[in-house]
Amino acid sequence: MTYDEGLLSPGSAGTPAELATSDAAFLRAMLDAEAALARVQAPPGAAAAIAAACAGDFPVRDLAVRARTDGNPVIPLVADLTAAVPEAARPYVHRGATSQDILDTAAMLVATRALVPVLADLERAAGALRALAAEHRDTVMPGRTLTQHAVPTTFGLKAAGWRALVLDARDRLTAVRDRLPAQLGGAAGTLAAFGAYGCDDPGALVAAYAREVGLAEPALPWHTLRTPVADLAGALAFTAGALGKAAADVLTLSRTEVGEVSESGGGASSAMPHKANPVRATLIAAAARRAPAHAAVMYGSVAAGDERPPGAWHAEWEPLRDLLRLTGGAAHHAARLVRGLRVHPDRMRANLDLTGGLIVSERLRAHFPREHLARAAEEVRTSGTPLAGVLGVPPGLTDPARYTGAAARLTDRALERR
Repeated sequence: MTYDEGLLSPGSAGTPAELATSDAAFLRAMLDAEAALARVQAPPGAAAAIAAACAGDFPVRDLAVRARTDGNPVIPLVADLTAAVPEAARPYVHRGATSQDILDTAAMLVATRALVPVLADLERAAGALRALAAEHRDTVMPGRTLTQHAVPTTFGLKAAGWRALVLDARDRLTAVRDRLPAQLGGAAGTLAAFGAYGCDDPGALVAAYAREVGLAEPALPWHTLRTPVADLAGALAFTAGALGKAAADVLTLSRTEVGEVSESGGGASSAMPHKANPVRATLIAAAARRAPAHAAVMYGSVAAGDERPPGAWHAEWEPLRDLLRLTGGAAHHAARLVRGLRVHPDRMRANLDLTGGLIVSERLRAHFPREHLARAAEEVRTSGTPLAGVLGVPPGLTDPARYTGAAARLTDRALERR
């Protein structure tokens, strides 16, 4: 029986991030960690036998159920792996390691692999946003603060801002990914067992192990020094939030009564045939709301006691996977959302004119006292007379298109970033 096919996770179902963080992916990463450990310390024949066994099939569900007895899936996996190799190779299976060495290393491998499609999607999103910002550098739209019209801005500047956040997320994730370390410390982080087995330089063994699995070399065993996991959680949560900002704007701008942008191929409603819902933005927004709670668990686990913790480490596993999936799903949908986003300049112009010129009242502060402008604004609202007529100024002075400040130059500056 399959227990989770993603029925309640449309944001990540079927995405590369879901595949890269599946139970099978975590199992594969644990086996890769065990094979690498054998290659750096076992005789060639034994290492080859263990690596061959690690390429075999192990029943995920059986390992999961048996993990209840000892608290983690590495223990039953090591038992099965030991049974799967020739007797001469058995002493070298998992030699000197503790369960957390393998599961931490596997988690870092899964994260590294899952971030490949995430970063690719962020690059695609950034490229599409660059094109949108350049195309709409001078497309004027209402700027909104506290839900109300404020002063005019441009859609180009808005898209450039979205892109800046996407690039910030890309840079943070890349920096964290490049620092994700292997874990190898033995029972209490002293590497004592490796010395007992005859290793003259356990530190060199750790370095070789890190190279073998393709992760960074740790300065210390980090069983209870959870900086790598906390940094990863923070970068993932930030990425979800950065994408969520763009999604939140799209959701506002695509409201029927606003209509300034729309998703291509909007989602259907089960009850209302006319609907074209902004589904991609909705799924991204949902991920942005959920991600901080998962990151909070990871930050809470930094306070891990002793040399190996009861509960703090165990609490990380599912939130880490959920964060990778949420962020990966959000990036997947964001790349497609911005590439297909439809911009409606005519609606932007119509919305700019809704307040009869009041959207540029700030500009007139140089010509009239604030109290005078407040009375004029009230007259505009009650009489419907445009602001230029109430104040007796040339209409061009209240044209929103003539009051966008440095928006175009700011857009150009933002697009210089690569």
